[in-house]
Amino acid sequence: MKHSINRQLCVAPMLDWTDRHCRYFHRLISSEVMLYTEMVTCPAILRGEKDKYLGFSAAESPVALQLGGSDVKDLALCAKIAEDMGYAEINLNVGCPSDRVQKGRFGACLMREPELVAECFAAMHEAVDIPVTIKSRIGVDDEDSFEHFIGFIDAVRSAGCQTFIIHARKALLKGLSPKQNRTVPPLKYDFPYRLKAMHPDLEVIINGGIDTVELATEQLNHVDGVMVGRAFWNAPWLIREMHDAMGLKKQLLTRDEVLLSYAEYCQAMIDQGLSLHWLIRPILGLYHGLPGNKKWKSYLVTEAPRRKADVRVIQEAKEWVKDVS
Repeated sequence: MKHSINRQLCVAPMLDWTDRHCRYFHRLISSEVMLYTEMVTCPAILRGEKDKYLGFSAAESPVALQLGGSDVKDLALCAKIAEDMGYAEINLNVGCPSDRVQKGRFGACLMREPELVAECFAAMHEAVDIPVTIKSRIGVDDEDSFEHFIGFIDAVRSAGCQTFIIHARKALLKGLSPKQNRTVPPLKYDFPYRLKAMHPDLEVIINGGIDTVELATEQLNHVDGVMVGRAFWNAPWLIREMHDAMGLKKQLLTRDEVLLSYAEYCQAMIDQGLSLHWLIRPILGLYHGLPGNKKWKSYLVTEAPRRKADVRVIQEAKEWVKDVS
């Protein structure tokens, strides 16, 4: 029996963004939001650098590890390593469209090999006692019909998969950059909606283009949860706003208290040799849309690289938004 996880609200795995510092910050904002790592490939873990790629603080929990790969044995082994390190879920990436990922035979190109994905899922599911999930697109290139999509889902479902996180766009594997693949192919929310209607026993999480509280809550009329990416990076307090609108557990920390707690975390990381320059990235959008936001960000990005070990920079920057709580 796999442990249950609340995926009503999730932060999408974002390469070079959702590192352990970002996740620590997001956890301060919401105790309920489900956090995902950046995609980590099996070779990176199995080269022996697992602490570098998989290390995280218990304060971030629950956290899901997103794996990239297509070697059945390697995926099972990495899933077990992650479980032993305390991860709450293993998620297989079947959605990334980058050239590098395609050359490694993982990501969105795997949607063309549903039986392989099913085999990979089955091996990971067998290896661990934590949930294993799939994150995919709705199709690739010309294989973008609902019939193709359901064919993929049914193959993986037959292996036992119960949770599908669906980025409701197809991926174009040639001619578009990963950034363009997040915006150019049109959103087709009806694909995950129809999937949930056909298979109400499945847990369906929708991803793609969800950037307002209203849009997020509307999704819950059709599917089980929402996953948000860039909107949370640009305006992280949106996590709290969606959290509250969904009626999740009441949170006690104000925006300023979250910032103070994160500043204390930064000091601990600086004491371990990290640079403030890298630690401020998750908080740049904390006051997005509020008076003084531009000066807040400007001060941080100017001063943090110059004063790499001086956490006072954060409170000094806060003076530009001192009337915001």
